[in-house]
Amino acid sequence: MARLPPAEKLSLALRKNVRDEFDNNKEDLAKQLSEITGATWTIDINPLAIWPYHNDGYAKESLGSCIKAYVDGAIYQIKYLSGRLGSTFTTELNNIAHANVLTLDVEETTPPRFSYGGCDILDGKLRILFSPGNLGTNIDNCCDESTLTKALNAAPQGDAPMAFVVRLGINNDYDPKISEVRSQIAELLGKSADAITLSPNFEANFAALSAAAQVKGTSLRDDWQSTLADFTLKYFEALAYQMKYIKVGEDEMIQEGVLEAVSTNEYAFRIVEKLKYDSYCEVDIEDGVLYLQCTAENYGTNIDYVASKLMDRL
Repeated sequence: MARLPPAEKLSLALRKNVRDEFDNNKEDLAKQLSEITGATWTIDINPLAIWPYHNDGYAKESLGSCIKAYVDGAIYQIKYLSGRLGSTFTTELNNIAHANVLTLDVEETTPPRFSYGGCDILDGKLRILFSPGNLGTNIDNCCDESTLTKALNAAPQGDAPMAFVVRLGINNDYDPKISEVRSQIAELLGKSADAITLSPNFEANFAALSAAAQVKGTSLRDDWQSTLADFTLKYFEALAYQMKYIKVGEDEMIQEGVLEAVSTNEYAFRIVEKLKYDSYCEVDIEDGVLYLQCTAENYGTNIDYVASKLMDRL
């Protein structure tokens, strides 16, 4: 849609409402956002540019209150997510929305990406968006977790590897838990945890899955980015379970067989084009490295059985 020209002037009542409800609170709102994110954020919203999109509802009578409500809603959601996801989230938000500016604008994409409102990142600014005809509707949901996550994921990532949701998952779902899995495997092998290497190959697997996602008619699951960290952990957990099941820690002969076959003490997860032994996922040993592997099409399928044929490979 064509952008409407800004209003030349607001009525006295509207100007007063903008002054009292938005202008007088803008500095405090920016301070709240800055305290949550740990960076200096500013709020840059032009009421004259917003006014032409009013309807007969909230924004028409109380434009300043309406704008403030949008900002309040965004701050609430960011505070909630920073509390739930930790400093990783706020660091990512600061880096991706690198201008550290919060603004409010109309959704210009045709057809609109949102029924009522949403958000995106443009030129490093976090934009709260309202769809045409819906200014003032569903204000609090514009920056909810799903919408803001998609906006951060779709924005340019700079020099950061992979996508936002993958990096977030690695920090929150993989890194805090993988040391326990490594310790379990090491104990079964009679080794120290430092002697065992678990290689998630995140960047290579991300590249392989990204390529598969572009193939027309792909059967790759839609949530592959958001599950990559967690599923990689689960593949390694399945390996640890299978090693316990075949009594690697109890039978010296089996333990010796594993140590001889996996001479590098490296255990890795990878996406391959074709499987050698099974239909969905499998275990393979090459050059002293044990690989848990699957194709992109069957990524995430039957994870618990990835190492079920470990004895066969030994």
